[in-house]
Amino acid sequence: METRSQWGTRAGFILAAVGSAIGLGNIWRFPAVAYENGGGAFFIPYLFALLTAGIPILIMEFTMGHKYHGSSPLTFRRINKKSEWVGWWGVAVAFVISTYYSVIIAWAISYSIFSVNLNWGSDTEGFFNNSYLQLGADPGQVGSFVPSVLIPLIIVWIVVLGILFRGVKRGIEIANRIFIPALVVIFLIIVIRAITLPGALVGLEHFFQPDFSKIFSGDVWVAAYGQIFFSMSIAFAIMITYSSYLPKKSDITNNAFITGFGNSSFELLAGIGVFAVLGFMSVQAGVSVDEVVADGVGLAFVVFPAIINEFPALNGLFGFLFFASLVLAGLTSLMSICETYIAGLADKFKISRTKAVLFGGGLAGVVSLIFATEGGLYFLDAADYFINQFGVAMLGLVEVVLIAWVFRKLGEFKTHANDISDIRIGSWWTISLSVITPLVLGYMMYDLFKLNFAENYEGYPDAFILWGGWSVAIGALAVGILMSLTKWNDNRKKQDDVIKEAK
Repeated sequence: METRSQWGTRAGFILAAVGSAIGLGNIWRFPAVAYENGGGAFFIPYLFALLTAGIPILIMEFTMGHKYHGSSPLTFRRINKKSEWVGWWGVAVAFVISTYYSVIIAWAISYSIFSVNLNWGSDTEGFFNNSYLQLGADPGQVGSFVPSVLIPLIIVWIVVLGILFRGVKRGIEIANRIFIPALVVIFLIIVIRAITLPGALVGLEHFFQPDFSKIFSGDVWVAAYGQIFFSMSIAFAIMITYSSYLPKKSDITNNAFITGFGNSSFELLAGIGVFAVLGFMSVQAGVSVDEVVADGVGLAFVVFPAIINEFPALNGLFGFLFFASLVLAGLTSLMSICETYIAGLADKFKISRTKAVLFGGGLAGVVSLIFATEGGLYFLDAADYFINQFGVAMLGLVEVVLIAWVFRKLGEFKTHANDISDIRIGSWWTISLSVITPLVLGYMMYDLFKLNFAENYEGYPDAFILWGGWSVAIGALAVGILMSLTKWNDNRKKQDDVIKEAK
């Protein structure tokens, strides 16, 4: 069997897994999703989704990576040679996400500097779109490079690839040991300051006030599963890759519970911080909290700067800490995303880690340049929507159906996990993956296809939706299939035979 990198400690793996799960979506997506779907009552379907999809899939993917000792493509190949394309599909999805995720981190770096002197002024939306991004007039127009985005983007790639060059133990693990504690400390400071603001309790009341009537709506339950699915780094190669570096004796189930609840705890913390600040904003502006709620890029780079302008004191410091938290959360996730294709290339072509980082990371860096142009925001918005909805979600459905129903591996995986874990999994885990998760994801995909065939996302022109959206999602699948058709290194067959004998 080939020599494979390993985590130095169990804590190092958990911090890396939690760091991957905790990303930008925890801060700017979860609070708004919870608020719009029943407030405090949303935590009922959210917890149910965590226990029937999030943690079960984490256990499954941790088991797959640990048992088959390989990247996502190699793991699926060792499960069944005909399923290798699924692993490469996940890698291709991760590649696309890394190209635009890096740009958002670059924005956060710029804004952490802008926050010192509140350079965004009073018109925060105009500053973001016109002065900073120099946004082009029409979707689909590339335009020229924007130096204020390009320079921090280059810095992001230098930092991330520099960490990845150093490997799993000396690079990723050490970076997460620094970044994750720093992120938690910074965000705790943000939350403590936020809840002491005038009007903070108004925002928290809106966030936590339960509307139990909404939990009888199927859309709310789908939203809960969607949030769990998109926030935990599951179903697109990351957790399979990370768990392939685990030593032989590893408590898989316990690790999955710690990772899952760690991610959800940070989401709750983010919700408290965000809604405390939104409550302050609503009181200052004399409007309802409903009128200031936002999510995504708009919340981070338009609404929050406007709120920071109104802070009674230390607004520059608060702004710096907020955007620094986005940088740290983004970097820990971006490292894990890039590691999927670095590991895949190294396994497939038996090349050194240095070459895999140079080729995979270098190519991602080059592709990311399109998002540092005057039309970059439009391309980013379309790519993000289509690769998540028709890449990650669809991939998750295919993965679960293949493992549970086609290859019927759940029993084998359950035995493997139980043999090395303190917490034993039983019928709850099997039913969740074979019945509940496929049904919910299947309905999600049906609903998404129906919605997107009825009308274009964000009203974008047909040509832009075709080339900037659908082609990205379909292209990731096509790349996955094509990569699975290329030949493996000659030594791989012998190594596969060793794995087969060991099972």
